[in-house]
Amino acid sequence: MTDTNTTHDDAARNPRADGTAAPSSPENWRTPSWAADFTALRVTERPDRLHVALDRPDVRNAIDEVMVEELHTVCAHLEREPKTMVLSGTEVKGNGVFASGADIAQLRERRREDALRGVNSQIFDRIAKLPMPVVAALDGYALGGGAELAWAADFRIGTPRLKVGQPETGLGIIAAAGAMWRLKELAGEALAKDILMAGRILSAQEALEARLITEIHEPSELLAAADTLADRIAAQDPLAVRISKRVFAMPREAHPHVDELAQAVLFESQAKFDRMQAFLDRKKEHKK
Repeated sequence: MTDTNTTHDDAARNPRADGTAAPSSPENWRTPSWAADFTALRVTERPDRLHVALDRPDVRNAIDEVMVEELHTVCAHLEREPKTMVLSGTEVKGNGVFASGADIAQLRERRREDALRGVNSQIFDRIAKLPMPVVAALDGYALGGGAELAWAADFRIGTPRLKVGQPETGLGIIAAAGAMWRLKELAGEALAKDILMAGRILSAQEALEARLITEIHEPSELLAAADTLADRIAAQDPLAVRISKRVFAMPREAHPHVDELAQAVLFESQAKFDRMQAFLDRKKEHKK
């Protein structure tokens, strides 16, 4: 007989639906061969996630075309082998920096055709559409293109010294790599206009209150916190996570039909049967 007290809340209290423990320490990290020659990114991976650190400390991680090309290579790998990505910055003279923006020296020389190529907007859109979630760990400056890269992530956490904003109009341009529409969805119209048109730079606390980030951690604890979040994702069924991300991005008019179709796929998956049976078995053991 089915236990009518068995609920989704009960399942959420368990580390994994299949009864196994979620990984909690970053072990077995390695640099993949396809990223060994990168100059703008440091990449390490383990079976369930990829860690990508922006690494141009001399220019405060300014996003140039080399970094963009390396990010495209990362995306190509994650599209072939889906796993969670943790995206972080680096340390510059003892201070953390996520990304101070686009490389202004390169940006100054770009013309109309460069804008139409969408150098940054195309890679940020590709990152946003990766099959599995992206966690952005933000420390120090996340400005201009750096902020737009953060907005493309699924999760954003930060440190107390985070400064995030879009100063583009002060340089005679606009935030054209996603902030014009993502910020309105994330923060609401009033705050988005303040950031995009009046150059407002948010502190970590302001970003937290606006729900642009969801957690604040000390710099020494930031990557561990990002891994803890990645552990929580890893505890879920990968196919259910992938489908959830895709369905979440669908326009309102696609719902509820797309939800029903997605659930129909998952209702036939072996993981659904295995995880639910493991959950029911644990409930039965607890009653003994």
